[in-house]
Amino acid sequence: MEFDIIHLTETELKELTVVQMKLLRTAQQKKNELNHKAEAELKAFRAVALTSGMKNSSLVEAKRRELQAEVDYQVGILRDNLKYNMTLNEPTTDGDIGGGGGDEGAGYVVDYSLSYSERYVIVRDYYLAIADPAERMALYTADDVAKRYLDSYYGSLYNVLYTYSQ
Repeated sequence: MEFDIIHLTETELKELTVVQMKLLRTAQQKKNELNHKAEAELKAFRAVALTSGMKNSSLVEAKRRELQAEVDYQVGILRDNLKYNMTLNEPTTDGDIGGGGGDEGAGYVVDYSLSYSERYVIVRDYYLAIADPAERMALYTADDVAKRYLDSYYGSLYNVLYTYSQ
């Protein structure tokens, strides 16, 4: 995916955390959807203008400028929210960008739009960052969010974390 909602160098892109990358991808997808919708609306307007005998009308150009202004406005909002949320390194809970119906109590990203293997990696990395093995296992076994979020992967991750605690 090409990212043009904000300017990032290759190095900066590679240094993004999982949360930041998810925020970036979501914002870029929303931007692409806005552009696609505006193009479709302009195409439909142009078709109506042509069938109405207004081939050389300035209405089509005016409509294009109107649609572009709206897209620019919406993308500006997305960009501002993305920059802010990337500095926080966490998704918003009001649905601006990211999230996916996440649970607030989890210390990791809870996004049900991710595949189970992606969820597994996020939760695994979160718990492996906890240095004390006893604390890690105690927190993981008490994590009801992880049980719902990982479903059948919960037991597999338990075994991995238990192995690391030996």
